[in-house]
Amino acid sequence: MAKKLLIVMANTDPHNHEELGAPIFQASVAAAMEYEVEVVCTATAGRLLKKGVAEKLFVKEGSGKSVYDFIKDAHDAGVKFLCCSPNLDLFDMTKDDLIPECSGIVGGAYLIEEIMENEDCKVLTY
Repeated sequence: MAKKLLIVMANTDPHNHEELGAPIFQASVAAAMEYEVEVVCTATAGRLLKKGVAEKLFVKEGSGKSVYDFIKDAHDAGVKFLCCSPNLDLFDMTKDDLIPECSGIVGGAYLIEEIMENEDCKVLTY
């Protein structure tokens, strides 16, 4: 049985707030089930890891809990959030612009290697 869940948020657009809840919530659930969980934000979803962005987003209009609150909850449950390196250039960010819950920066080779070579890893994409 797999021990690691890799969630790739590539097509999840921060402009469509309702899309943001499921992957982060599922990451939290998997962590609570004691799986190792990593969420890699790439492409448009990479904006979520920039300070000040997720704090202004809400999955449901009128909710008192921001997307950043969901990220913090997931992080507290053990989820690692990773930024794909091209996002730094794409969104004019530096490492200092990333939220504290971001555990690091990875390149495309990291994703390919985890998916192709880690038999203990399952992948969900959003």
